[in-house]
Amino acid sequence: MPTPRITMRKIKEILRLKLDVKLSHERIAQSLAMSKGVVAKYAGLAATAGLDWPAIREMDEAALERRLLGRPERQPDFAMPDYGRIHQELRRKGVTLMLLWEEYQAEYVGQRTWRYTQFCEHYRSFAKTLKRSMRHQHRAGEKLFIDFAGPTLPLADGGHAHFFVAALGASSYTYACATPRETMADWLDATALALEFYGGSPCLIVPDNPRALIADANRYAPRANDTVLDFARYYGTSFLPARAYHPQDKPKVESAVQVVERWIMARLRHQRFADIHEVNLAIVPLLKQLNERPFQKLPGSRASAFAALDAPALQALPAQRYEIATFKTVKVHIDYHVEVEKHRYSVPHALVGQALEARITQSAVELLHRGQRIACHARNSRVGGFSTVAEHMPAAHRAHMEWTPQRLIDWGGAIGPAVAVCVTRLLEENKHPEHGYRACLGLLQLAKRYGKPRLEAACALALQIGACQYRHVNDILVNNRDRMARPNSEEWISPDHAHVRGPRYYQ
Repeated sequence: MPTPRITMRKIKEILRLKLDVKLSHERIAQSLAMSKGVVAKYAGLAATAGLDWPAIREMDEAALERRLLGRPERQPDFAMPDYGRIHQELRRKGVTLMLLWEEYQAEYVGQRTWRYTQFCEHYRSFAKTLKRSMRHQHRAGEKLFIDFAGPTLPLADGGHAHFFVAALGASSYTYACATPRETMADWLDATALALEFYGGSPCLIVPDNPRALIADANRYAPRANDTVLDFARYYGTSFLPARAYHPQDKPKVESAVQVVERWIMARLRHQRFADIHEVNLAIVPLLKQLNERPFQKLPGSRASAFAALDAPALQALPAQRYEIATFKTVKVHIDYHVEVEKHRYSVPHALVGQALEARITQSAVELLHRGQRIACHARNSRVGGFSTVAEHMPAAHRAHMEWTPQRLIDWGGAIGPAVAVCVTRLLEENKHPEHGYRACLGLLQLAKRYGKPRLEAACALALQIGACQYRHVNDILVNNRDRMARPNSEEWISPDHAHVRGPRYYQ
C-alpha cells in the first residue's frame, strides 16, 4: 500500500516549526508523526527556494506548493541520497553503509552518484548535526507539560471533579483547575485556560498519550487528531506527546501533579462542593499560595522564576479564546451546496464536484479548499434546510432569485399606471404569484416591440373591457385597436331645449 501523500497544510506546519519556532528535525518529526528525513526534505526545499517564515505565512497552499514542489531550474550535479532515511535504516539489525550505498547506486541508475567514500563522508557530516544532550535543560517558554491528577473530588450532585494540572518547564510555574470529565473538550478548554493564566503560549505542549487527544497512540509515532492540531495552530504552538508508559518524559508535570494533590486537593478533602464552579473558586487562593512558596534549595519561588524566565519568552495569545472545532470532508453537490449534519451550506459554484474540508464549531461552519477558507456560515441545526449566500450562485440563478412580485409591478409602473394595474391583476389571479411571472414578463416585453405609449394605451383599453391577459393585450396591439378613438367613458347628459317635457309632466 503506497504511503499517503503529505498535505500542504502539514508541510506548512513543518516549515513553521522549523523556521519560526526553531525546533530540531527530531522534535518536529515526533510532533507531526513523520520521519526526520521528511522534515529535512521540506526544510531543504524551503532553503533552496529562498523562503523564510514571514514569506511562507502570507502564502496560500497552492502558491507554497508551486514554490516548493515546482520543477527546479537547475538540477544538482549529483543525485542526493535521503540521509534522514539512511540514518533510520542503520538502526536495523544487519544494515550497513555499504548495503545502503549499493541501494543508492541502484536507485539512481543513469545519474551521477557519490562514490562510497564520499557517500560515507556526507553521511557522517549529516549525523553530527543530530547529536544532542540527554540532560533535561528546559529553555524559557519552550514547553508546557499538562496532565490530569489521578484522584478526583466528589461533588454534591453525585459527579466528580477531575483536576487538570499544567507546569512550565523552566520555572515550574503551576496551574490547576477542575473539569467535569476528561474528554477532548475538557483537555482543550483547560489548556486554553492555562494559557490565559500564563498570559502566553509556549513553543510545545507536552501531554502523555490520552485517547481523547491522540488519534493513534503509537509508541514511536503518536498522531494527534485534527481538532488538537487546529488548537495548536490557533495558539501558534505544537503538541509533542510523551512516550506511553514513560513518565520521565514529562517529569515537570508529574511533580506538579504530586504537589497539587498535596497542597490543594488534600486541603479541599473535607469540603462539600455543589459543582465544578465552586471547586475552581476554592482552587484560586490555594494555587496562588502554591506558586509563591519559596523553593527549598533554590532562591525565589515558582512565581518569581516565571516572571524572570518564562513570562518574557512566551508568545502572545490571540484576542479570543479557541472554540472547539471538528473537521469533516464534504463534497460539493451540483446545487453548489455541501451537507453538514443534514443541513446544506452554499459555496462558490465553481467548486462543484470538489472535496472540501468543513471546520465545524458551535456557532459557525467554515469551508476550506486546500487550507484556504472559501465560505463561512452561521451554524444551523434545521434538518433539510439551506443556508445560501447570493454571491455563491451563478449569475443566471442569482437573477432568477431576485425576481419578486413587487419588482414586476414597479417595472410596469415605470411604463404607465395601466400597465402596473394589469401586472398586479395577473399576479393576483394565480394562487402562487410565481405562476404569473412568465405572463407578466411577456406583457412587459411588448414595450420593446410597440413602445411604451402604445402598451400603456393597450392596457388601458384591456382594463375597460376586463381582459388583462397577455394574449388580449397582444391582440389589441396587433390589430391597432389602441390607436382608434376611444369612446367617452363619462356619463351622457341631455341638453335642455323646448321639446323636452321634463319631470313635471309626469306628476
